Amino acid sequence: MNKTIRRASVFTLLLVLALLVRATWVQYYDGKALADDQANRRNAIQTYAQPLGNIIVAGSPVTGSARTKGGDLAYKRTYKDGELYAAVTGYASQAYAPTQLEGIYQDLLNGTDSKLKTVLDTVTGKRADPGDVLTTIDPAVQKAAYRALGGNKGAAVALDPKTGKILAVVSTPSYDPTRLTDANTAGAAWKSLTTDKDKPLVNRALRQPLPPGSTFKLVVAAAALENGLYKNVDDPTDSPDPYTLKGTTKDLVNENRSAPCENASIRVALRYSCNNVFGKMAVDLGQDKVRAMAEKFGFNDEEQDVPVRAYPSVYPSGMDEAQTALSGIGQFDVTATPLQMAMVSAVMANGGKLVSPHMVSRITDGDGDVLRDYDGADGEQVVGSDTAAQLRSAMETVVEDGTGTNARIDGVTVGGKTGTAQHGENNSKTPYAWFTSYGKSGSTGKEVAVAVMVEQSDAARSEVSGNGLAAPVARAMMQAALK
Repeated sequence: MNKTIRRASVFTLLLVLALLVRATWVQYYDGKALADDQANRRNAIQTYAQPLGNIIVAGSPVTGSARTKGGDLAYKRTYKDGELYAAVTGYASQAYAPTQLEGIYQDLLNGTDSKLKTVLDTVTGKRADPGDVLTTIDPAVQKAAYRALGGNKGAAVALDPKTGKILAVVSTPSYDPTRLTDANTAGAAWKSLTTDKDKPLVNRALRQPLPPGSTFKLVVAAAALENGLYKNVDDPTDSPDPYTLKGTTKDLVNENRSAPCENASIRVALRYSCNNVFGKMAVDLGQDKVRAMAEKFGFNDEEQDVPVRAYPSVYPSGMDEAQTALSGIGQFDVTATPLQMAMVSAVMANGGKLVSPHMVSRITDGDGDVLRDYDGADGEQVVGSDTAAQLRSAMETVVEDGTGTNARIDGVTVGGKTGTAQHGENNSKTPYAWFTSYGKSGSTGKEVAVAVMVEQSDAARSEVSGNGLAAPVARAMMQAALK
C-alpha cells in the first residue's frame, strides 16, 4: 500500500471515529436536552396523545380533556369554571409552558412521571396512565371570595389554621385557561392577556407582594410581647402623639386624629390603628428583632412552596430609625402577599403555631392509589400561646368595637386587623385596602384564617379602607368556611 492510500485510509478512519463520537454524544449527552426542548414537536404530540390526568376540587375534577379535530395533537385541556379556579390550576397549553399546579405536576398529569411506571412499563417503555392532583380547596370558600371581590382588582386566601390546608386562592381579574389550551387560537389569547393593563395572568394571591399597611402591626405587636417590651396588650405604651420620625421633622400621624393614641396600649392601638404607637414600637425594638419575628411568620422566605412557589414577602434590612418606624406600620419597603398575611392570622388562631400552608392534599396514580400525602404536618411554634391568646383578644376588639366591624358574624368569634397601605409617591395613587382575620364557629368549632387585598376598585379614594372594601370579602369567606 502506497503512502497516499495509507494516509487517505487513516484520514477516513478518523472521520468515521469522529462521526461515531459525535453520534454517541448527541444520543447520550444532548439527547435529554433535545427531548426536553420546547421547540421539539414530539413532546407536545406525546403529551397530548391521550387525555391528561385531572386536578380535583372536593372530589370533582375542575379539568378535563377533549378530542381535537384534525392535526397531530389528539387531545387538548379543558376547564370547568376556569376563571374561578385559574389561580389554583394555572393552564396546560399546546403552545405555552404550563403554570401553577398544571406546571408543577406536569409529568404526573401526562403520565411520564417515573413514580407512575410499573416494572413492565420501564422494560417496554409504555407510557403509564396519568395521575391526579387532589387539592385542599373548598369550592364554597373559593366561590364566596370570587363573588365578593367582584369587579375589584385584588386577591384573597383562606387557610385552615390547624392543618395548613389552603381553602381558597382567588385573584381578580381572572381569566379562562381554556383560551390558552388550543395551539391554533392560543397566540391571539396570549397577546390579549399579556397586554391587558389589569394583568389577569398575575396570581395576586401568591405572587404579587405589596405593602401590607397596618395589618403588619400584628407582627410588631407579637415582637413587642415576645421580647418583653410590654407584658400584655393592656399595658400603656410610651408613645407620644404625634411621633416625630428620628432625624427628620416629619410627624407620623394617625388617620383618625381624635383617636386616643397617645401612650395607648396595644389593644387600643390595634383598635384605632395608631401609627404613632407601632412606629415607635418598631424603633424601640430595633429592626433586627422585628425582622426576626417577621421571618418566623414567613417573611423573607424565598422557598415558600404551597406547592406553587410564592413570591417572598419582605421585611427589609439596613434601615435608619425613620425607615424602621415606617416599617412598623407596614410601609417603607415592607411587602406581603395575601398568603403571608393569612399565615399571620393563622398563627394567632392556632395558639402561636404555624402549620405549613399547602393546597394539594394528595397525588394519586391512574388507579387512585396515593403516591404522596401532603397532609398531617406538625407545624412550628412562632409565638408563645399566651402571646397568641392576647393578640386574639385584641383582634377581637378590632372587630367588635374598632376599625373592622364589617367582619362581624353572628355566632362566630372573629378577630381581625385592617390595613390601608399608601401607594405611589406621597400617596398619590389609590391606596391598597387590606384585611386579615380569623373566625371560629361557636356551634361547629370550625376555624379559618383569611387575608384579603383590594388593589383597586371603583370606590372613591375617601372610601378606600380595609374595613370598607376588604373586610366584607373576608366576612363572606369566613361564613362559607364555617358552615
